Amino acid sequence: QVQLVESGGGLVQPGGSLRLSCAASGIIFSIASMGWYRQAPGKQRELVATITNAGRTNYADSMKGRFTISRDNAKKTVYLQVNSLEPEDTAVYYCNTRWRDRVYWGQGTQVTVSS
Repeated sequence: QVQLVESGGGLVQPGGSLRLSCAASGIIFSIASMGWYRQAPGKQRELVATITNAGRTNYADSMKGRFTISRDNAKKTVYLQVNSLEPEDTAVYYCNTRWRDRVYWGQGTQVTVSS
């Protein structure tokens, strides 16, 4: 059974930083590509970044510069470091993977940027 469990969200002031984590189970993590997406209130879910099993990263154009995706294969965890947070970054952040031709999502972690 594939499970993705996100953590690390919360309330942060503008300009602050967060590191989100996604712990995976039920897959061979070291060979899986992973991704982070987000969904803001009233908007569609959008790509933030992906990372391949080899560590190659890809970012949505609007996310370049403040977002960093990384992975720790020993911990079966993918991370998203977000710096210089803005109110527009307020969203639920989801972890994602494709495994054996199926797409899996975590339950999401809420990030709220507000003073």
